[in-house]
Amino acid sequence: MNTLETDVEIGADGSLKLLSPLPDWLKPGRMHLVLSVPLEGTAKPRRLIPTATPEMLVKRAAALEGLRATGGLKDVIPDPAAWQQDLREDVILPRPD
Repeated sequence: MNTLETDVEIGADGSLKLLSPLPDWLKPGRMHLVLSVPLEGTAKPRRLIPTATPEMLVKRAAALEGLRATGGLKDVIPDPAAWQQDLREDVILPRPD
């Protein structure tokens, strides 16, 4: 038996939505599911999406401006499209003609 621990979103219609990608061993279809629901007040807090603060945005802009002022990364990555093709192994990217 495989075990999957993840958060789910329960819809008003009773539907369940997994909040993480399906593992390879979990195929779409019907299955028996055991759902554990924590007691009131013991649920894990919702995941927070990090938000950039104004200070972080200023630092980011300054770093990008500094990179632009030095000419970017042309000496390190002369052909960005080819570099990304070589780097990405998780998906097949179309080759430019």
